[in-house]
Amino acid sequence: MRHAAAAAVPLATTVAMLYARLAASLTGPGPRRLAALLPAMALLPVLPLALPYYSYRGFSAFVFVWLGEFKLLLLAFGHGPLHPALRPLPFVFTAALPVKLVDAAAAAAGASASRPPPAAPAATFKFVVSSAIKVGAMAAIVRVLHAKEEMHRYAAFSLNAVFMYCFLDVVLPALGAAGVALGMEMEPQFDRPYLSASLRDFWGRRWNLVASAVLRAAVYDPVRARSGDPAAGVLAAFLVSGLMHEVVILYLTSRAPTGRVTAFFALHGVCVCAERWWCARQHKREARPQLPRAVAAPLVLGFVAGTAFWLFFPAIYGGGMDDLYLAEIAGFAKGLGLGGSWTGEN
Repeated sequence: MRHAAAAAVPLATTVAMLYARLAASLTGPGPRRLAALLPAMALLPVLPLALPYYSYRGFSAFVFVWLGEFKLLLLAFGHGPLHPALRPLPFVFTAALPVKLVDAAAAAAGASASRPPPAAPAATFKFVVSSAIKVGAMAAIVRVLHAKEEMHRYAAFSLNAVFMYCFLDVVLPALGAAGVALGMEMEPQFDRPYLSASLRDFWGRRWNLVASAVLRAAVYDPVRARSGDPAAGVLAAFLVSGLMHEVVILYLTSRAPTGRVTAFFALHGVCVCAERWWCARQHKREARPQLPRAVAAPLVLGFVAGTAFWLFFPAIYGGGMDDLYLAEIAGFAKGLGLGGSWTGEN
């Protein structure tokens, strides 16, 4: 029964987003459109509850409860990536998945200044090789984590973090590749975050770019417009990001939020503002010593990792949740006929 309900989630999502497109096409931006979209917005938080696994519920909460709700809210007021003029397939694909269509006008305006995209066969080959490497790394990590009782807690957190990044950097680009195969031009979801030269570079231009774009449109731009201060927009965006991560983790773990994840993002919001202030100050003094990327990137990643060990990872992996995830991975692997590294079997 549970699996039958899970199988109905894609159908329910498609129907809800087609309804949202129809409702948006019949109403103009504003309160009336928002009221018309409420049935679809009310359905999205229910969908993850139909899924049988913790990890599935967490990922679907990110897709539906965070990104989906925000995309529909932006649509209600005529902003964001969705527009009723989009054809049904691109509309549903963009609304229901963590992807973003390339802005055709912006792409055309910047075409002359940007380097040409790689040829399709080369890009496909690169994606396949990169994904194969990451899947192999995930299998190796799972095998090591089956012996996590013998390792330091932070070492286990580090391996889980690498697994999460590899998983996202395989699944999200795969969804984007599916969109390309269906004739849509998709923006990337990650851009080598391990090369980040600053916190602003990491959060704004390299990590989870679809979520960053949604937060920029839904939170940063309105707050900055009202306050006239970019720092207020940054702090508001990080605060909302922290709160939405708490919601996703609630779906993921079925445990009450602790506020530690919100504190993690609030801290990074303050640090991004401080970094921006310092760079502006150095620019005014015409003294901008630029750290080489080879030095800056490890410092940035070290700060992100250190604060994540302190505030973020315990909320996701603590209290035995990592054992549940490993059991789910093993069950999923057995269902696919896989063994060995994925199931902890020799």
